Amino acid sequence: MMTDNNLIIQGNLKETYPDILNPEALAVLSSLASFNQEVKAVMVLRMKRRAERQQQKKRITFLDPESYIPRTKIKVQDARDGNFEGAVIPADLQRQWIQGTGPAAKPNAPLESSIRNVAYALLSGADGWMFDGEDALGQIKAMSLDNQRNLKLAISKDPVFMKVAAQIATEMNRWAMDFFGHSIIDNWEEQLTFTTKIFRARGLHLDDRHICESNGVAMAASIVDMTLYVVNNYKALQQAGASVVLYLPKIQTAGEAALWNEMLTALENQIGLAVGTLKVYVLVEQLEATYQLMEIRAALGKHFVGYNTGRWDYINSVSDAMAWDDSFINPDIEAITMTYGYMRHYEDRVRRAVNTPDKNGNFALWQGGMEPNIPVGSAEGVSASMKKAVGGAEREQREGASGKWVAHWKMVHIVRPVWEKAGQANQLGRNFPPLTYTQQDADHLILIEPAPTTIRGARNLLSVALQYGNAFGQGMQAAALKPADFFGNEDVLYLMEDMATGEIRLSILWEWVHKGAVLTEADEETDTQAGGIFSAALFDRLLKEEYEKLLNARNKDVYDSSKTTTLPISREIVASYVRNEVKMPWFIDLLNINLNNMALEEARKRIQMYREAFQNEGARITKNIDFIRPEK
Repeated sequence: MMTDNNLIIQGNLKETYPDILNPEALAVLSSLASFNQEVKAVMVLRMKRRAERQQQKKRITFLDPESYIPRTKIKVQDARDGNFEGAVIPADLQRQWIQGTGPAAKPNAPLESSIRNVAYALLSGADGWMFDGEDALGQIKAMSLDNQRNLKLAISKDPVFMKVAAQIATEMNRWAMDFFGHSIIDNWEEQLTFTTKIFRARGLHLDDRHICESNGVAMAASIVDMTLYVVNNYKALQQAGASVVLYLPKIQTAGEAALWNEMLTALENQIGLAVGTLKVYVLVEQLEATYQLMEIRAALGKHFVGYNTGRWDYINSVSDAMAWDDSFINPDIEAITMTYGYMRHYEDRVRRAVNTPDKNGNFALWQGGMEPNIPVGSAEGVSASMKKAVGGAEREQREGASGKWVAHWKMVHIVRPVWEKAGQANQLGRNFPPLTYTQQDADHLILIEPAPTTIRGARNLLSVALQYGNAFGQGMQAAALKPADFFGNEDVLYLMEDMATGEIRLSILWEWVHKGAVLTEADEETDTQAGGIFSAALFDRLLKEEYEKLLNARNKDVYDSSKTTTLPISREIVASYVRNEVKMPWFIDLLNINLNNMALEEARKRIQMYREAFQNEGARITKNIDFIRPEK
């Protein structure tokens, strides 16, 4: 096995995290580094496709059925017909009524505080927990490694974790007695074995902040995350009789899925696992992927177990793919539910794709979308929000989902009874019409329907986007947020939000400014009329007003210390992204290049550097520009 001498690890992190950056993990990572160039090449192709669509005003289309899935020997038509070898669903994934999601670490927290996140997750009663290494995990300092460390300690039942878990069980039962009138944990040590551990690696579009190849090229974060999690935990998971499961985010094409499949297979070969041992769910977060669902299933073959239908990321991808079309304008975000226009057609294609059998008769799982509510607020507010949450779960269960996500452990026992009542472990193989590939199908995937476009909606978009950028800079990529106008109103609950919330809010605002969204309601405060245009000047005014509200907010809602550091930088990024004539591909890029930077003038220089690189070269800046080489 190769050594790690073809890798550069930032600063003294190898010495600080010897449990995670251990010889075995680094040797495997060094071997898989050969895929780094492949990932970069695939991302160049992705950007070329995007640029071509924007310049030539082209819509995404279905693949030629007679062509072959890139990087495979599988014909597109064979994939659509189920003529490929998929996976048998392992026993511990057969019932996944509720999957929780969130990071395994906290920013700027000592170990015993940080690892509490994992204890809450594994004692929650969720059937599975997706420990997030991507959208919900802060990236300041070395949080990606803290995340890996906490998971390794928990999976191996290290005494540090077990001590914290005992304390957390008591706290959780205390809350449950107040909320439900009964405890939710009988035997906390047994409860720790109930929840399936799942890890979400970062997408192909992101670079790791701490590991480079010897030539200085940043390692793809997906390779780093996948390798460190699997190598450090597969033995303990298998000894416990558990599957090794990943969630793969932001896949756009079957060719990208095929690259993931090659990397998974190479990783299995490196550590002596049979091909197909590692199991993956795919988050359907990209419009292009919805045109290639069966092809993605086929490309991942024995590794693939299911799809998840998210909301925010998917809306963002549709907005981005249609940025060239002035007639495509999203309404208020509150109107874009899973039953809205293009969203319901997207969901319908997913459920039909998972219920198409492969050549061995295997079906795949469909995990429903995110429930962001947290049951904290006034009695009336909590009651109304929980009723809405349960209603949403009931709809997904009726439509064929085998389970759904929640963003907070307190929601598990509120939503899980929907599937308990139904009594089925899953809905594999429910009879739905087979997928078709007509022009009408393609049109439905970008279907806009009449809905409100309002000043209130714009304020909500702006306020939450500003707050999210601020939270990101503070190391909290998962944060409880609501618009500033509702601070102090306990009837309006905070929602758990992650990176996707910032992405979609700025994408919609960009559409409104650059495509001239027509307002559907009058607004006295801004003296705008129904039928008026959402102009750049109006955006500037609302940005100024919503920013002032955050500056004047209580420390509880906006940390006072952030008001002169990360909040002004968030405002600069929001303004730059929305006002830029050319739509930038990822909000997270502008945040990432400013991680650990608190100086506004420096942020302005970095934002300008990014804008110039993108507009002049079509290139994204994804590396850590503050990378510190280790001392020799």
